Amino acid sequence: MQDTLAVITIVVVGLMVGVEFAVAAFVEPIFNRLPDDARLAAHSDGARLLGRVMPIWYMSSLALGVAWAALAWGGDGASPVIAGDVLLVVSVVMSVLLLVPINSRARTWSPEGAPADWKQQARRWNLYHYVRVGVITLAFALFAVALV
Repeated sequence: MQDTLAVITIVVVGLMVGVEFAVAAFVEPIFNRLPDDARLAAHSDGARLLGRVMPIWYMSSLALGVAWAALAWGGDGASPVIAGDVLLVVSVVMSVLLLVPINSRARTWSPEGAPADWKQQARRWNLYHYVRVGVITLAFALFAVALV
């Protein structure tokens, strides 16, 4: 049971890391090369779509990690699982405090109604996102170590 849960957790967290890495490494740079009107529309659409999906993915990843930690408690692999869970909690707190407020504003952006500082807000979101990608990547690595 524990091995099955570990594999499911690693797959779910790994896919989440892959999506978030793709956003940071490919999607955002593509958006940043678009003309301003198209860039605003792309940011707004991305904020709406990913704003619905990612909270569920983050919380599911954390729930799987916590369940794995509970099953592994006292065993050899428990420490990296617990450390990975702590990092997922950090990523959720970062998301709620730093990224979600910007994302909530970005979902309403349009060429006719964007704030004057929308480019600075987008840059700030990207910076926070890069840090979050690092945090969840480390959590994923710790989960992989725990399975080995």
